[in-house]
Amino acid sequence: MTTMMNDAPLFARRLAAAGAIEKPILALRRRLHQFPELSNNEFRTTLTLKKELERLGLAVHAGLTPTGLWADLDSGRPGPTVAIRTDIDALAVTEQTGLPYASKVPGVMHACGHDVHMAVFIGTARLLAKFLADLVGRVRFIAQPAEEQPPGGARPLIDAGVLKNPPVDVILALHVDPALRVGSIGVRDGVNFVAVHDFDIRVVGRAAHAAFPHRAVDALAVAAEIISGLQQVVSRQIDPIHPAVVTLGTIAGGRARNIIPGEVFIEGTARSLDPAVTRKMPGLIRKIAVGIGRGLGARVEVIPRGAYPPLRCDPRVNGRVAGAFRALYPDGRIRTHALVMGAEDFACYLDHVPGTMFRLGVANRTIGADKPWHHPAFIVDERAIRIGYSTMTLAAADLLHHWPSEAR
Repeated sequence: MTTMMNDAPLFARRLAAAGAIEKPILALRRRLHQFPELSNNEFRTTLTLKKELERLGLAVHAGLTPTGLWADLDSGRPGPTVAIRTDIDALAVTEQTGLPYASKVPGVMHACGHDVHMAVFIGTARLLAKFLADLVGRVRFIAQPAEEQPPGGARPLIDAGVLKNPPVDVILALHVDPALRVGSIGVRDGVNFVAVHDFDIRVVGRAAHAAFPHRAVDALAVAAEIISGLQQVVSRQIDPIHPAVVTLGTIAGGRARNIIPGEVFIEGTARSLDPAVTRKMPGLIRKIAVGIGRGLGARVEVIPRGAYPPLRCDPRVNGRVAGAFRALYPDGRIRTHALVMGAEDFACYLDHVPGTMFRLGVANRTIGADKPWHHPAFIVDERAIRIGYSTMTLAAADLLHHWPSEAR
């Protein structure tokens, strides 16, 4: 395991400070949970985070994208720039938790834990600002919108310069994990999430009354054939030793039972691990969908909606995170979590700089904190929040002191 900063008194002071801020950070998390906002509409959330960071004296950069921001905590001493990223958007899910601080916004819920991520983010900022005299270099706090909505919010922030001036050297993030007990974290070297290609399909036929099917080009029937045909991309056109998934998640079309629809829309996603398969997948989808449409007399458009690379975690950064957690919680457990076919646009940052996204255990069956991400009854054991921000604080501080030599 990588050697930590050798400063036991500093560890003790950080732990005491972590306890002192726990109540206000939990209150912040609950406030954020009550007022969730969908992707690219996180205006209130952005303002809340901006005020929190400005209160700490950080230099905030906002307005370069419609929502989201970044802020710098500068020690004034030479050293690397370590970035810490949180996502800030919620989901179109109707909450069914019964919590006293449940969402007040109908049909919108923090069902993926981004409220917890933001609480950890601000807790980390508070602790690092408190111990600024012990730091070198700079910490950049990135509050990113639209993680849940392709094409995602990472690339607009990158295009706006979030990794520049000065260049970010290493980046950290976490994600709550309802499969890990509270008191544990998960790390995995290399690929954690796979590459994703999201797409829409528009099928244009010719509408007609149900009594005269010969006068129509049935867009719904064509769409059904396309859905069936795309299942064979993975089963018959991808080498079975290379994992891949094609999912068609929505289909919309038609307005009456006795009208053959002239237009249908399909939304889908393709996921893969092998780079060659990733490059091949969009062409296969387009070839099959357009070919089926042409054969049945319909016009078919395949419209890309966003693509993320695989999310690859740097073993050196994982070592620092694991070392920080172990120093603070020697009785805690560090798991190697499983590779899943999910996707995360944090991967876009990792295409530019090394870093990691570690998992924060939030599960506790006794209180019902065992529902999967995006479930309407998703809750977390809030004890995990202190574990998250204290671990993130120490990992960031350790990287500030060690990353230049470690990266060589």
